Amino acid sequence: MNRRAFLKSASAAGTLAFAPPVSVFGQAPAIVTSEKGRPLMPSGIQSGDVTADGAIIWSRADRPSRMHVEVAYEETFSSPTRIAGPAALAVSDFTARVDVSGLKAGEPVFYRVWFESLEQKGARSEPLAGRFRTAPRAPRDLVLAWTADTVGQGWGINPEFGGLRGYGAMLDAAPDLFVNSGDIIYADGPLLPEVRLADGRVWKNLVTPAKSKVAETLDDFRGNYAYNLLDEHVRRFYAAVPVLAQWDDHEVRNNWNPGTDLSGDTRYTIKSVELLAAHARRAMFEYIPLRSNPGDSERVYRSTPYGPQLEVLLIDERSYRGPNTHNRQEAPGPATAMLGRAQLDWLKDRLRSSTATWKVIASDMPIGLLVGDGKRDGLPVFEAWANGEGPPLGRELELKELFSFTRQHGIRNIVWITGDVHYATALHYDPSRAAFTDFLPFWEFVAGPIHAGTFGPGTTDPTFGPQVMYRSSEPGAPGNRAPWDGHQFFGTLRVDAKSGRLTASLVNIAGEVVYRTEIEAER
Repeated sequence: MNRRAFLKSASAAGTLAFAPPVSVFGQAPAIVTSEKGRPLMPSGIQSGDVTADGAIIWSRADRPSRMHVEVAYEETFSSPTRIAGPAALAVSDFTARVDVSGLKAGEPVFYRVWFESLEQKGARSEPLAGRFRTAPRAPRDLVLAWTADTVGQGWGINPEFGGLRGYGAMLDAAPDLFVNSGDIIYADGPLLPEVRLADGRVWKNLVTPAKSKVAETLDDFRGNYAYNLLDEHVRRFYAAVPVLAQWDDHEVRNNWNPGTDLSGDTRYTIKSVELLAAHARRAMFEYIPLRSNPGDSERVYRSTPYGPQLEVLLIDERSYRGPNTHNRQEAPGPATAMLGRAQLDWLKDRLRSSTATWKVIASDMPIGLLVGDGKRDGLPVFEAWANGEGPPLGRELELKELFSFTRQHGIRNIVWITGDVHYATALHYDPSRAAFTDFLPFWEFVAGPIHAGTFGPGTTDPTFGPQVMYRSSEPGAPGNRAPWDGHQFFGTLRVDAKSGRLTASLVNIAGEVVYRTEIEAER
């Protein structure tokens, strides 16, 4: 079954539940005398961090139980490999994962997951089934999708709207990989049952206890992830498309950084942003199929090679940054850190050693757009890299070092993808237009939100010579537009196996391509 055919069947099958056949358990399904004792899987299944020979498979039960996984190369599961996974316990909110290895490269892999109760012998959940394709060894056509910003600015799951419909649109694009570019949740964005608009329309949210207040405790953060997984489109999508995830600010709190002061925010009883961030990180690692780094179990930045034509480098602009400042320092130091020295050196090394045609840097914030964080002493404070006209200063010093390095070593075919700013745009960077010129031309594509408020366009910073090739929003556009206004977006990168050409598209949740460009691979 090809990718598109499988995804079509996935969409028709809803959560992809199968009755437990004999091959699952090696015997006839147990008769469960009490539904109370039978585990449920309320959050569906996911795969992530896929490689040429493996992937992380994730799910969640509703009670103490053991995870079981089967993987096969045929949809019928006629010759499956069976894996007894870990126990799902309250200490991890009953989440569990298996790192499957030893798979064939470039092959569709079908998997199914079920849980067996640790309290009532023989009580088993119905299995859920999904699929992914391992990274290929030889060139083949590839599709990567990305977006950001889910359930933000008060726009939650509205059954009358059809839920988080953007995930259904992304499923129709039949991607091999999905990069979630951050703001996976809005931990600081409680939902109201109804939002009344000035034109008389009423947006009706599904609201859970975790989404009725800002997240502070570990359970609050867990509840934000569980909320998004209540949506049918989200569960279908994650069952069919492996995820590569990173975080941004709303996984903790808007614009959080080491200098964030919560003393005046009456919504929070916990006043330490460091404690909030620790809870947020734990919940993220519990609910997302991230492969743990052996040397640092909390590390988010990592690289995913996906065959000879694509490598995705996910960076982390939250964990190692300095406080938000005016961002005009002339020399590097703790206050100018965005990636931090260790991550910057890692990124340079990965780019230099990559043999992939296309090196895609997945960033949780844009390079050339001004993102503010209020004012201090009458001067603007900045949240992202950019700081306005002039030579590279502040956090831009890390970009200056990175860009000079890639030019020095002739590292070409670098593309940046990101979200964060709640509209879609395409930017082309060229030294002929820049204040700083020691770099090779490159593209940056911004997509999102997928289900959050839409805002007007940001101001470009000319330091690295960006030219706006497309933007979905014009100056003066109203802010915080609801998802039903249609200004919700995702992006795709398609790599042609024969030519190596990359086609970048920005797409709205109706499935309409609003911008497309083809980029030839430089040899």
